[in-house]
Amino acid sequence: MQHLQITPEEITMETAGIYERMRRVVPPFEWAVHAPFVAEINRLKRQRNAVILAHNYQTPEIFHGVADICGDSLALAQKAVEVEAETIVVCGVHFMAETAKVLNPGRRVLIPDLQAGCSLADSITANDVRRLKAENPGVPVVTYVNTTAAVKAEVDICCTSANAVEIVESLGSDRVIFLPDQFLGRWVADNTDVEIILWNGRCEVHEQFTVSDVQAYRLQFPGVTVIAHPECDLSVLKEADMVGSTSGMIRYVADRRPERVVMITECSMSDNVSTEFPDVEFVRSCTICPHMKRITLENIRDSLLHLQHQVEVAEDVSERARLSVERMLAVGRGQGK
Repeated sequence: MQHLQITPEEITMETAGIYERMRRVVPPFEWAVHAPFVAEINRLKRQRNAVILAHNYQTPEIFHGVADICGDSLALAQKAVEVEAETIVVCGVHFMAETAKVLNPGRRVLIPDLQAGCSLADSITANDVRRLKAENPGVPVVTYVNTTAAVKAEVDICCTSANAVEIVESLGSDRVIFLPDQFLGRWVADNTDVEIILWNGRCEVHEQFTVSDVQAYRLQFPGVTVIAHPECDLSVLKEADMVGSTSGMIRYVADRRPERVVMITECSMSDNVSTEFPDVEFVRSCTICPHMKRITLENIRDSLLHLQHQVEVAEDVSERARLSVERMLAVGRGQGK
């Protein structure tokens, strides 16, 4: 864990005001370890003309310490096309970096750890999609963004958990193939009259939550508001007070200001959101995504320092994948979102 040549005075200057954003969730002894990396990263960002995109599931020292743009997969997809930096560092998992590259083919896109994968993205291949299309001729195909660029290149349109129902209904079809998350697909089917043809993919984080978990939270923390991500099993979602994407969860807390809330999703989400709402008690439901946690301050620093690891997508795949992502973004723009 070596540091670059940076003085205590430079660390103080580069991190001025940053710790205040995370003081409630990062104790001082941890910040003492993080601060030199935060200083190095922020200095390297200027030198490399770089911008850092960070998903809501990143740890607080990344989310609040070095990220320029934070959000869920939809927000990061939208913002990726607006940045002007020469280099984009994606603090998330590999399919997110691929999406950023697809939308910015002329820019350098880096991911700090090439092994930061996703159980959903790993659950389906381009060949699987082609087979499904052959078995269901003429049926439009929607894929959740948690898929590789190769899969996105084979479908009609992408969606996120924030706009899945809207995207499915925008196709004007009685039947739709929905990939790859069967839990999200079941939730979509429960909220639309469109017949949904499912794939058997699951998120290894969200599939761990059970109805018993929700009931235990309610018993242990009377009056708690339960908000759940739609990648959970439908039985869990039916026990929740609100179901929504990570951005939807944040809006719900901001609008409702519940006295006590539990977010049924990845562990770091509550840490990051709680800093913005000191009047709300956040009950921690700690289920960690091992892939998101492969991204650290140290490998972000190394990625910027050595311009590693560059994400590339074959041109023919990139062009077709870009169409499916842009169609998704156009649906949102068309409805003023």
